Amino acid sequence: MSNEHFQPMADLKPMAEQGKEDNIEETNPARLDYMEGREFLRKNEFAQAAISFHNALQGFEEQNDQVGVANASDRLGDACLARGEFAMALANFQRAYTVCLSEEDSFSQLSLNKKMVLCHRNLGDMASALELLDDMLEHYRVTRNPKGAVETLKIMAEVYISMEDKNKAADAYRSAAGIHAHFGHKRHAEELNQMAEQLLAEK
Repeated sequence: MSNEHFQPMADLKPMAEQGKEDNIEETNPARLDYMEGREFLRKNEFAQAAISFHNALQGFEEQNDQVGVANASDRLGDACLARGEFAMALANFQRAYTVCLSEEDSFSQLSLNKKMVLCHRNLGDMASALELLDDMLEHYRVTRNPKGAVETLKIMAEVYISMEDKNKAADAYRSAAGIHAHFGHKRHAEELNQMAEQLLAEK
């Protein structure tokens, strides 16, 4: 399977975390496992990180700590993603997403959507990737975030290109160009319009 869409871990931000600060003495075993996993993740020791986050997840489940479950699932997904285990990563991100949905945490949902898009693309499920990208685009529209909208439209164009749908890819680039033009970013708008034209010329 091609990993052409794989992004470095540094590009993928974890969802918002809640809990005690690291410099406060911790006695909760699940939290200790979670913090241990974070340290392994920081050192790029992904197999050990996965074990720690799995243990933390079990502990948070036993405590019925839904925020802990969401954070441990998210980070376990990060570890799986780094190992190229996209289906397993996706399952963990989806579990975290379910908790965030019930908590009405839209910004954590957005963070998880970005990671799930990456998983779907690597698994070849472009339809699911596009569905999430549509959700992300709506979030950026509601929150009036043009930068996020442009970035999402560019990813949508890449997905359409991988599906060999150059018309929709060109439409996505033109939509992104329109946003830049609206804010007076002439050079960026021209570049995206040229990308659209080049795609259509290749048909």
